[in-house]
Amino acid sequence: MHQKIIIVGAGGHAAEIDEYVQYSQRKTGVQNQEVIGFIDDNPDNYKKYQLSAPFLGGIKEHTVQSVAAYIIGIANLTYRRKIVEALQAKGASFTGFIHCDAYVSPSAKIGTGTVLAPYVNIGPNVQIGDFTLLNARCSMGHDTQVGHYNFVSPNVCFSGGTTVGDENLFGINSATIPGIKVGNQNKIAAGMVLDKNVDDEAVVFHRFKEKVMAYPKG
Repeated sequence: MHQKIIIVGAGGHAAEIDEYVQYSQRKTGVQNQEVIGFIDDNPDNYKKYQLSAPFLGGIKEHTVQSVAAYIIGIANLTYRRKIVEALQAKGASFTGFIHCDAYVSPSAKIGTGTVLAPYVNIGPNVQIGDFTLLNARCSMGHDTQVGHYNFVSPNVCFSGGTTVGDENLFGINSATIPGIKVGNQNKIAAGMVLDKNVDDEAVVFHRFKEKVMAYPKG
């Protein structure tokens, strides 16, 4: 099935998705998705990158094209859900993207509009909700459940049985121990290891203090 794609956004995240699509086509030799354009309320974003398709104008005034599916290419969680819902109200149909170098267990379930970047690993019985971004090299342990509109940065690892709500931001290299529960609209800073449950609307950040010991040879 050949699917025409319009990427919502024309900045850095949109450029990454564009390159994922082009790379996967080159590697697999299959062109099942074709990027036909980008929409963004800031035209200057489009000028920063060598994107594969033309700029189609702003998001607010965009007339939805029934011949195309849309992929959300805006990472900022402040706007992500609002833009998706506004376009859906005008009749837009959204799709997702799974990079050819990602591994997805046959028993896993992936929601609508979700993007899986290179070398993502999705284990058995994992459920990923709608419009969630799993960035490069993320690992989702068995039986993990992730909700909608989450932004998961590169190298994040959810151990088995982790449960995550909606609209959370996980910074690069953050992780959970098995069975951790995270609510909604939290910000987990880079490098944090969650060993306790997190409720809603929290910022998890700890400043590590390390003592370096030097021992003489002898």
